[in-house]
Amino acid sequence: MSAAAHPPLSLSERLALYLDLIRFKRPAGWLVLVWPTLVALWAASGGFPGWHLVLVFVLGTFLMRSAGCCINDIADRKFDRHVKRTAQRPITTGKISVFEAAMVGVVLTLLSLGLVLTTRWEAVAWSVPAVLFTILYPFTKRFFAMPQAFLGIAFNFGVLIAFAAVQGQVPLMAWLLWLANMCMVLAYDTEYAMVDRDDDLKIGMKTSAITLGRFDVAAIMAFFVVCLGLTVLALAPLQLAWPWWLGVAVAALQMAWHYRLIRQRTREGCFTAFSKSHWIGVSLFAGVLLALAL
Repeated sequence: MSAAAHPPLSLSERLALYLDLIRFKRPAGWLVLVWPTLVALWAASGGFPGWHLVLVFVLGTFLMRSAGCCINDIADRKFDRHVKRTAQRPITTGKISVFEAAMVGVVLTLLSLGLVLTTRWEAVAWSVPAVLFTILYPFTKRFFAMPQAFLGIAFNFGVLIAFAAVQGQVPLMAWLLWLANMCMVLAYDTEYAMVDRDDDLKIGMKTSAITLGRFDVAAIMAFFVVCLGLTVLALAPLQLAWPWWLGVAVAALQMAWHYRLIRQRTREGCFTAFSKSHWIGVSLFAGVLLALAL
């Protein structure tokens, strides 16, 4: 149904649609991004970076992820109607037009740019490829066998931008954290893709869950292990105290719990694993924050 076929909406109804468009009531998608970014921010600063940078990166992460939702739904609007989980998205149902959704995405991106402009020019420079990769990601699902890897590149620019904002450079520690979180994205977004695998096969969409096939669960656990190992390696120069290792242990226990959730490959189990994956980031950030505060 086209947008024109719907009766005029009140301001509150339109706002509700915008909030649905950016997944406002489903915060898991931006929480998985903000915790690794905060780990990078604290690591780059050697402790509390100041409220200005905290607000810039928390709000900026939320805004850019929301803009990414707009771009993704515009690109996937013809596919989403064939997937049970996405069939009622505002663009797919015609309640929001493509132009309107694009304008929402542009406004959110400009707001995020305004935030990063209050930091160093190096951070602004790194934000440019971040926006480009965010725009390109949805289209990789047409031809790239592992679009989740491309998503990992787009999602993890926050780590690089954090170091650039604090230090004016992107050192080895930043790149190791970037790689670690690339593996984290591959893990949790493959869990997410497992929810829609049957529908994606029917419409010809490419995902890591389809590409990995029967090795999906093993690959996810391997991604988790590599993520944790690279994070420990990256932060080793900081010589963090015992709270860090407690955070690592809690994160490892959660990863083991994920195996129990996804091993039967049920939609419910895989979706629960994805929706709770940000708690791994919470554990690691809490470990870093407390260790640096001692």
